[in-house]
Amino acid sequence: MSTIVAQSHFIFGLRTGVSNNLCFFDEHTVVFPSGNSCVCYNAAQRCQKFIPGSEKSRGMRALAISANRRYLAVSECGERATVTVFDLQHEQGRKRKVLTAADALARDFVCVAFSPDSKYLVGQTGGPEWMLILWLWEKQKVLATVKTSDPNNSVTQVSFSPYSNTHLCVSGRGVFKLLRYSEGSLKQSGGPKVESVDILCHTWASGERAIAGTDKGRLLVFESGDLRGEINVASTAAQHHSDRSEEGARPRITAILSYSKGFACSLGPGAVCLFEKTEEDGYRRSREIRIPPDPRSNELTPAECQEIDTMCISPAEETLAISTDRGQLYSFSLSSVEIHKKEHFEFLLQSFHFKSITGLSVCIRKPLVATSSLDHSVRIWNYETKLLELYKEFQEEAHSVALHPSGLFILVGFSDKLRLMNLLIDDIRTIKEFTVRSCRECAFSHGGHVFAAVNANVIHIYSVTSFENMLNLKGHNGKVRGIEWSLDDTRLVSCGMDGAVYEWNTHTGKRESESVLKSCSYTDVAFSSDCKTILAVGSDLTLKEIQDCQVLKEVPADEVAHTALAVSHSGRVVFTGTSSGTIRAIKYPLPLQKEWIMYQAHCGPVTKMVITFDDQFLLTVSEDGCLLMWKVIDKEGRGLKSNRQIVHTEEILVTKSDLEEKNMLELKMRLEELQMENEYQLRLKDMNYNEKMKELSDKFTQQIESLKTMQQVCLSPTKMEKQEQEHQESSTEATVKHSLELKDLELSYSQKLIVEHKRYQDLQHEYQSMQGDSQKLLKAAEESKVQSLEELTQLFEAKLQEKTQLLVQYEEDAQQQVREFKEFTRQVEEDEGRLIHDIQINYEKNLMTQKVAAVPVLCFSSFFLSRQIDDRCADINQLKQERLRLLGLIRSLERPHIGSGKTPQNKLSSTEFRSHIQDQTICSLKKKNQELEKLKFILDFQLSELNNKTETQQDDINEKREQIHQVSVCVCSIISCCG
Repeated sequence: MSTIVAQSHFIFGLRTGVSNNLCFFDEHTVVFPSGNSCVCYNAAQRCQKFIPGSEKSRGMRALAISANRRYLAVSECGERATVTVFDLQHEQGRKRKVLTAADALARDFVCVAFSPDSKYLVGQTGGPEWMLILWLWEKQKVLATVKTSDPNNSVTQVSFSPYSNTHLCVSGRGVFKLLRYSEGSLKQSGGPKVESVDILCHTWASGERAIAGTDKGRLLVFESGDLRGEINVASTAAQHHSDRSEEGARPRITAILSYSKGFACSLGPGAVCLFEKTEEDGYRRSREIRIPPDPRSNELTPAECQEIDTMCISPAEETLAISTDRGQLYSFSLSSVEIHKKEHFEFLLQSFHFKSITGLSVCIRKPLVATSSLDHSVRIWNYETKLLELYKEFQEEAHSVALHPSGLFILVGFSDKLRLMNLLIDDIRTIKEFTVRSCRECAFSHGGHVFAAVNANVIHIYSVTSFENMLNLKGHNGKVRGIEWSLDDTRLVSCGMDGAVYEWNTHTGKRESESVLKSCSYTDVAFSSDCKTILAVGSDLTLKEIQDCQVLKEVPADEVAHTALAVSHSGRVVFTGTSSGTIRAIKYPLPLQKEWIMYQAHCGPVTKMVITFDDQFLLTVSEDGCLLMWKVIDKEGRGLKSNRQIVHTEEILVTKSDLEEKNMLELKMRLEELQMENEYQLRLKDMNYNEKMKELSDKFTQQIESLKTMQQVCLSPTKMEKQEQEHQESSTEATVKHSLELKDLELSYSQKLIVEHKRYQDLQHEYQSMQGDSQKLLKAAEESKVQSLEELTQLFEAKLQEKTQLLVQYEEDAQQQVREFKEFTRQVEEDEGRLIHDIQINYEKNLMTQKVAAVPVLCFSSFFLSRQIDDRCADINQLKQERLRLLGLIRSLERPHIGSGKTPQNKLSSTEFRSHIQDQTICSLKKKNQELEKLKFILDFQLSELNNKTETQQDDINEKREQIHQVSVCVCSIISCCG
């Protein structure tokens, strides 16, 4: 069975309290801290890459990215404060160097920065030392240190001049210093007296100019370390905040950033102002960008009141991104700015929780996950599309959440009540409220017909259809911390702070089994995949498996406590979350030893974790406000195979009133569009009619004027008759003249027509002759084309024939060479074969000779040794018999001496003499034995040398055989290639 592992896939959340916690890696990728990792998020591809933090880290304090966008420096707290430099261009963010404060006492580095050429790194330690350390980081060498502040004033930012590797700026409360690295030390090159000024941020505008923002809303301009002036930031932004701040108070400038056109700075909560350079070496305010308010609220929303922590701009200066103190990320496209409109930021990723997440739940029919938080919000996420589907804020803190298996309803536990709500298309709306106060745990059954809710130490069972309180499960003496339904919904398991784990019958309300350990405060409980055993974790640093009121197994957890657990539906793995924020994958059935795989996940205790019903994702949440998605895979990277075929639905709930309201809004919008269109048409018609009226008015005015003139003329009748006669004469003359002109025109046009007709005929003849010529030319061209084609064909056929002959000749040459090579290889094989045979015969002869020479020596030595050993054994046996005989003689001589009281001196002396002779014989035999052992050793040594020589010769023979085999293989491969 292959090992099951978890692979970090996607995370929702931002780690606040980290200096410079947002920076651009490239035009589409940002880097920010989340959980216990740094996340590289590509906004175009919607994917993330994780750079995990150190195992024993107590938290990140600062980030910095190099000017060439390749290296990332991460400051972490721990037993020793460290700064780790990662290579972002490496696939997994390879760790390059780990820097420490050397001999200096440092609990943390509050801010870090790279030099413009990315070779140097500077880190500012925290109080009370406030030491600034400069490294040549590639060699992990400390170049210089200097104290930058006293214990009463804090440093908030340090930076290199973008135009120099040796100029630095340090700012903070009552601190603004320019430092220069020279001759192995950091020296202050200038600095005004700013003891009463709290400088929150600064940026370099040029090689000598720096701009700093203060807590009083002032923008101070420093030149070469001296205060030169102040930029006026009075604007509508200040007026916007004046109604909710003290009179005369100005917004804090918490972040500032310079770019090619000028600089950008925060101007109070939720606002960023852009300043552009002017020709007078000054700055003018160009535009203001704001965090958008909640569209469902007419009042000032918390989103608008967020303080801006960090600002960064993309390498091409097309996108501005910010992070806020409420853990949100926003972006704004600078290339599509419409100056005359109100500009607003957009979410860079999604809206995040910014306080501890208290509840987590998934459903069966939809890829949704619900979370509740102490930030008064409930969020519905889609773990497949990695989008926030729904979001709603409430007046109270949300302590627990449960999704209905259909994904259409949700339970949320608040401080005062438990609410059952509908998940609508764009809202979360309450259906029913239950009088369950401070509900810390709630869960729907797998069938979705009932749900369980916890009130202190009592578990209430309610019907989803009738909302009736069906059962009250009582028995815990402490608060219930975890509940879970069995697969068939007939049983419910619960655990509490009283050290009790109970298994309830949900039909009768009775306890079926129990396990009580008062020394342990349980935090979470779950059924195994087959619901035969119960798994529980608690404060005693163990993972327990319980069955029939007995603890079957215990897996110790070392130094940290398990706080949450989840069991895969396949029953192959158990995941646990710890108080340090790590995740552990433990094989199931549980091992007897401490065997698990540990992953860096969160920077706070894991509060909840759950596995989706298809076993594809593990979801974990923590007190750090982050939702982390893990892919559950085996060691080969394949997802787990599930026996459950789950088809996700896309249906959503819409109330009738909402649908009618939507239709009314659509009709209203259509009506407004029609009204606007009609108004436009009416305006067009009015304009046309006004123009026509003006034309008619002008025409009638002219006619009136002409009639007035005629009236004046008609007052004299004589003149009128005279004019009439003149008019008749002139008309007659004009008629005659016109008739003559008409005849002349007819004559001239008839002549022109004749000329043009003749010209047409000439052109037609010319066209026909040109057509004939062109046909002749075309025919000649066709004939020349055919002729040239034939010539080319003949030419290339001749070349082809020549090349074919050359190819045949080359093939014959190649075959001849192959034959020659085969003959050569055959001769080489024969020669090598004869040589190998001769060598083999010689070595075999030598081996046989050595073996024959060694046989007599071995035989002689073995025969001689055996002969000597037999003789020695015979001598020893003879001496033993002689010794026994002498002992018997001594005893026989002692008996008469005892009976008579006389000492036979003569017999005793003779016996002693014999004993002396025998002792001398034994000593001589021992000496002979030693000499024989020496001879045996010499013969053994000679025999071992002969054996070694024989083995060496045998190794040489084997080596030659291997060489012969290799030569044969090479010859065969050459022959096969040539053939």
